[in-house]
Amino acid sequence: MKVLNSLKTARSRHKDCKIVRRRGVTFVICKSNPKFKARQGKPSKTR
Repeated sequence: MKVLNSLKTARSRHKDCKIVRRRGVTFVICKSNPKFKARQGKPSKTR
């Protein structure tokens, strides 16, 4: 998985790539070609 500043190019790498937001982190997931996975940011620590 790549960690990127901008997911604009990661989203357009493959037609099946989707942007998903989980626990404050933005991911690009691609079920047909998993090598295109990427994420942006990291979850903030909350207690």
